[in-house]
Amino acid sequence: MTELILSLDVLDRKWAARIAESCAPFIDAVKIGYPLVLSAGLGVVEDLAGLGLPLIADFKVADIPNTNRLICEAVFSAGFDAVIAHGFVGADAVRTCVEVAHNHGGAAYIVAEMSHPGATEFFHGGVAERLATLAVSSRADGIIAPATRPDRVSRLREIVGKKTIYSPGVGAQGGDLDTVARLVDGVIVGRSIYEAEDPATEAERFSRIRR
Repeated sequence: MTELILSLDVLDRKWAARIAESCAPFIDAVKIGYPLVLSAGLGVVEDLAGLGLPLIADFKVADIPNTNRLICEAVFSAGFDAVIAHGFVGADAVRTCVEVAHNHGGAAYIVAEMSHPGATEFFHGGVAERLATLAVSSRADGIIAPATRPDRVSRLREIVGKKTIYSPGVGAQGGDLDTVARLVDGVIVGRSIYEAEDPATEAERFSRIRR
């Protein structure tokens, strides 16, 4: 089964909670990024805890090891189950995120390649491959790889083996759900669901990958 992860890149705390609750029967986790946390605070976790779904902090943590440690400590103390971090800041910074996550019984995922068009400027030429290799050597739980470029996902799978791959870019960014679902462990969908007239119905449509 491939997981369906709802990405809530929204600003309204109450709206986010309503969307998540309506979609809960059809999803496997909720990913929350800076827009919602900056507008609503880390307390938004309390609104979603009752869903019984893993909560992923998509903060793309990218700083020196000590700052990464402080960010990740705040993330897991707030009740998140996982954090997403960048790997280009180096092995020491990545290991810090992984260590904090594992000390809290959580998970850490490293961005190997992003899904927007501009990502090809800096993540290609062997960079994504190096980041995937770093994720493996740092004992990260998995990587983030782009649904918009399935060929890249296949290449990165060769490096990370059975580690988890979560893939954003389906829907609004043009990634094909069925194509990428065969390659990854989880597909991340945001705008196509939460901007739909009926988010729950749209989440149910995407949930066919869970069967």
